[in-house]
Amino acid sequence: MTRVAALPIYDLTADAFASYGWMLGKPIPQGNGVPLFSNDATDFWQEHVFNTGAGGDAEVLWVNYRSASPDVASLEKHLLTQQAIVPLTGVIIQVVARSAADGSPDLDTLAAFRVDPGQGVCMRPGCWHATRVADAEVTCLMLTRRSTTLDLIQHLTTDACASESAITSIPPRQLEAPHLPD
Repeated sequence: MTRVAALPIYDLTADAFASYGWMLGKPIPQGNGVPLFSNDATDFWQEHVFNTGAGGDAEVLWVNYRSASPDVASLEKHLLTQQAIVPLTGVIIQVVARSAADGSPDLDTLAAFRVDPGQGVCMRPGCWHATRVADAEVTCLMLTRRSTTLDLIQHLTTDACASESAITSIPPRQLEAPHLPD
């Protein structure tokens, strides 16, 4: 019997996620030149400047994730755009890997992060990824490129090749049980 490699799930921090993209949902910055406003009624600040790539239009998607399977045997990436995911109704597990020189997933960089509501991630173009839920269905807000969404839908529903995304199989990994606070 072949044993599937374990993939630990880490708590999301800006430093831990930096090589894959950006953590969203950090505390209000203290100075450092970030555009912000704060008063007794509200706070708002620039969290991230989203880049869709040349000629791309940004789009907000509402996404329901339902896969709680601990098995990860495929990854996808988007070639032109960043992609942000913010869980609204529960915890997601975001699996990520950097691209190797040939564009394939660099499995030495494969990592999984627990993303709680109130946090989010924004992945760089070329970041391989898969999303799982920790328990039940989770609704997320996603920011992506409009043409990438249309290209991916066409690929997933017909025999058309995707031109803005790629999906590939990887040697199976199994997510470890999510880390819960003590």
